[in-house]
Amino acid sequence: MFCTAKINCVTFPLAGEGPEQQLLKPNEWSYCDYFWTDKRDPQGTTSVAGFEVLLQKQLKGKQMQKEMSEFIHERIKIEEEYAKNLSKLSLSALAAQEEGTLGEAWTQLKRSLHDEAEVHLKFSNKLHSEVEKPLLTFRCENFKKDLKKYDHDIADLRKQLASRYGGVEKSRKALADRQKDLEVKTQQLEIKLSNKTEEDIKKARRKSTQAGDDLMRCVDLYNQTQSKWFEEMVTTSMELEKLEVERIEWIQQHLRQYTTLRHETDMFNQSTAEPVDRLLQNVDPAKDRELWVKENNTGGVRPVDMDI
Repeated sequence: MFCTAKINCVTFPLAGEGPEQQLLKPNEWSYCDYFWTDKRDPQGTTSVAGFEVLLQKQLKGKQMQKEMSEFIHERIKIEEEYAKNLSKLSLSALAAQEEGTLGEAWTQLKRSLHDEAEVHLKFSNKLHSEVEKPLLTFRCENFKKDLKKYDHDIADLRKQLASRYGGVEKSRKALADRQKDLEVKTQQLEIKLSNKTEEDIKKARRKSTQAGDDLMRCVDLYNQTQSKWFEEMVTTSMELEKLEVERIEWIQQHLRQYTTLRHETDMFNQSTAEPVDRLLQNVDPAKDRELWVKENNTGGVRPVDMDI
């Protein structure tokens, strides 16, 4: 036997007492090893069950996932507005009268804005279908219902444990009362302060023995309930751990898809600029001057001196 402490009806070994406990999943920082005791709030007035901390982690994860989806939605709106503005600008008549090789390059530059607008519009559409929607719809069905079931099952076992603990304490008090009664009657008989008979002593001893048996039965029922709670805690906490791993990996996968789409968009945007680059490389001031002069000259005969 070693000393134990009761915390919210759960029995724990005192520090330094009994054999050293080994982690159920060493080196993994697993949920099943670190959420057995209840956590007190900063004011110390109330406590939160370790399992409740795990449930809150799940709910927070669901909220973070929702907010990430909202963030991507805002990114999509920016892309859509950008594409709309690029497309509108591509129709601008500004500098439409530029001529020659420079005019060709300028026309291609404006045309490239329309192509770039299409790239950004496709990017926004893919963001919706391949990033935003998966983030938003992940675990929409039955998720909170499953969490409530986990919570109900663990809370029900804690209630049963509290009830069993109450039974143990009641039986412990009854045994103490019976032992005290037996002790008093025995002393009274010995010093002849009472006319208690041996039969009274036997009756008191039987009641004391019965109270001891009742206490042992209550302790056994308590230990069975605590063992069941322990097993359910291990199983359920590991299930919640698995759910969290799946959530993180799911988000990681789709945020990677976001970066892939970004790289593709950059590549497509580069391709819209390549025709503009080629035409800009071919801009020739001398040729443009030749073309313009041919179309707009007013005569090539120069003035001469006047004769007398």
